[in-house]
Amino acid sequence: MELHFEELLGQITDFMKTEANTETVVGQQFELGEFKCVPVIKVGMGFGSGGGEGTEAKTKKGQGMGAGAGVGIEPIGFLVTKDDQISFLEAGKTHGLAAVFEKIPDLIGKIADNRKREEATA
Repeated sequence: MELHFEELLGQITDFMKTEANTETVVGQQFELGEFKCVPVIKVGMGFGSGGGEGTEAKTKKGQGMGAGAGVGIEPIGFLVTKDDQISFLEAGKTHGLAAVFEKIPDLIGKIADNRKREEATA
């Protein structure tokens, strides 16, 4: 059995590079009424490996290796824009993405209030 550690390390590194791209970290933009929303996501990665070889009683030889990698993705909030205004809605550390969805009714209420003001001034 021949060990190809450099090849394995290259394949894992390439995989990790493709997973940590802008779409993964920031997410795809979507619209909610007059607001444009971009999810912001935290990406964490880890990698570990090891290998070795040895002999026993000058007759048996052995070698082995192992490697592993992990990727964690966590939503942290949304960038929200309207015209030239921008704000960040934090997802919350204890509630995760659910906290953002709890704020959506307020966001829709603000959209409705803005429309009423615009109609009153028109």
